[in-house]
Amino acid sequence: MLPLIDAATRELLLANGRDRERDHHPVLKLFNPTGPATWLICAMEPDGDTLYGLCDLGFEEPELGYVSLEELKKVSAGLVIGLERDLSFRPMQPISAYARAARAAGRIVELGRPTTNISGNRR
Repeated sequence: MLPLIDAATRELLLANGRDRERDHHPVLKLFNPTGPATWLICAMEPDGDTLYGLCDLGFEEPELGYVSLEELKKVSAGLVIGLERDLSFRPMQPISAYARAARAAGRIVELGRPTTNISGNRR
């Protein structure tokens, strides 16, 4: 079983955590393969435990916030099939775009690249 966060991902999350003003793209997607819970993580605090991202526990109310890596590990250990990283996840937009789409859909949804209209403005 793969660790929830590998060393390279951890370093990127920590770097994002040091740049709090930026609307980062998610770095990591974790999910419960036997349930509805999904997390899109974009930053980690210097404590190495506090993660920031979009959390969807399957109650149709996804929200931006903080989650403990240690708590996720405990949840994972208690499942028949533990939490998994989505190794094919390629974030195309910043976390704020995922949050808007998730609030509208009631769950985390995949997003494509932003489109540009004739005037050059993103929509």
